[in-house]
Amino acid sequence: MQGHQVASRPSKAYPYSSLEKQKPYFKELGLDLSPYFNGTLNISIAPLEFEVTKPELTFPLVEWTDLHPPETFSFSRCKVIFEGTEYEGWVYFPHPETKKTHFQNPSLIEVIANEIQGVRYGDKLEVILNTLEIKINRS
Repeated sequence: MQGHQVASRPSKAYPYSSLEKQKPYFKELGLDLSPYFNGTLNISIAPLEFEVTKPELTFPLVEWTDLHPPETFSFSRCKVIFEGTEYEGWVYFPHPETKKTHFQNPSLIEVIANEIQGVRYGDKLEVILNTLEIKINRS
């Protein structure tokens, strides 16, 4: 699905890609996302919803921009399978309670992964989540 389009490029909200700006902060905190595509893959699991319960990594109140207060981010390893190819990645979860804008639907999982050639809005793919860290619920 199409997201807010702030992670991968400059936007009205940010004069830069938010993910590109965040990556050095995450690396300093112990998560190097530099090998991954500079954007998020927005995966709808509707009508199901997800809940991040025990993520592998949580970085509280990261001061990554001067445009709004710090945000908390959690990450959980995952895999994306598209057209028979498996891609390593991370569920990227900016905590809604620390965000001022760009809220996501609880049926939309944001994934940071290696670049997936040929993927387009509306394509079907599989995502493998760590169910010890992420709970799937019926809405």
